Amino acid sequence: MNRHDVTFLQEFKGYPCVTITLPTHRSFPENKQDPVRVKNLVQEAGTRLLGEFSKREAQTVLQRLEALAEGIDYKHLQDGLVLCVSEDFSSAFKLPVTIPERVIIDEDFFTRDLVFALNRSPRYWVLVLSEQPTRLFEACRDDLSEIKDGGFPIVHEGPGGERPLPGGRGVNIGAYRDDQHRNFFRQVDEALAPFLKFDPLPLVVVGVDRYIAFYKEISAHKDAIMTTLTGSHDKTPAHEIGELVWPLVKANFAEERRQMLEELDNAIGERKYVSTIGEIWRAAHEGRGRILLVEEGFHYPARVDESGLNITAAEDSTAPDVIDDAVDEIIEEILDKGGRVVFMNDGELEAFGRMALILRY
Repeated sequence: MNRHDVTFLQEFKGYPCVTITLPTHRSFPENKQDPVRVKNLVQEAGTRLLGEFSKREAQTVLQRLEALAEGIDYKHLQDGLVLCVSEDFSSAFKLPVTIPERVIIDEDFFTRDLVFALNRSPRYWVLVLSEQPTRLFEACRDDLSEIKDGGFPIVHEGPGGERPLPGGRGVNIGAYRDDQHRNFFRQVDEALAPFLKFDPLPLVVVGVDRYIAFYKEISAHKDAIMTTLTGSHDKTPAHEIGELVWPLVKANFAEERRQMLEELDNAIGERKYVSTIGEIWRAAHEGRGRILLVEEGFHYPARVDESGLNITAAEDSTAPDVIDDAVDEIIEEILDKGGRVVFMNDGELEAFGRMALILRY
């Protein structure tokens, strides 16, 4: 799941849109109950659909829902699962957070859990360089999902790839092959560009030394590279790559948190920060937020006044006039206005009320 997926779902309209959410399990024997729970929720959705539509009218949605459920890999789930189905669309999303059990039928999809997971999870891109082929993965912790869109996976079809290298007197085969690899990785880099633009996450580059060196030489996205993993992983399964790269990423995130605390200290000295949630809400909506530091477990139900710039705490997050989590709203606002969000461990920002905003001005 990435930001493009969530945006697509938020913009999707049409009745009926069926959303099923449920908690799931990563390991045996707890995951034995997951297929049963999915089956029961699919049956509940079917019963409700047939209560509103004839069997013929509901047939397409029911078939899509059943096919989606049958295709779930129950051995490789995370902590939550979301199924979204309409007449024209169906997709399942694994989440690294526990979510409630629900069946929602509406004019649009229920995306709250997806937004929460998107904003609160340590996500990054993994680019595995290879001739046959180069693969792109979206990653959350050690869980990787391969992107099969936007040209990926990409095969090196030119000389030195699927086509033979030229021979003959005076041809420097090694230099020619290297130039062809550079051209191929330029193609890869161009295909990667829209993914990084829409969801500007850190990038992990995986490959043999030569390929990584060539990619760094030609890439327009050097600044996005968080770390690299050296080795030949052309055929390595996604879950094994995740096990290898996640410790490297986790160490880099820890270093980033340390640097952000130093930057916050500097901002305090320059009086370019705010730390109460009310001040942060206003500054975020005014576009003054540069870097938001927030503890992973911080939530804040709130009411918003008519101006949209002031909030007050609310005890009942389910009340109709209450935003169930103002922290998520702030995160979205910061990102939409070109700011950056860094998640801190719970307790690291206790002195600041669990979040702090470094200001642009």
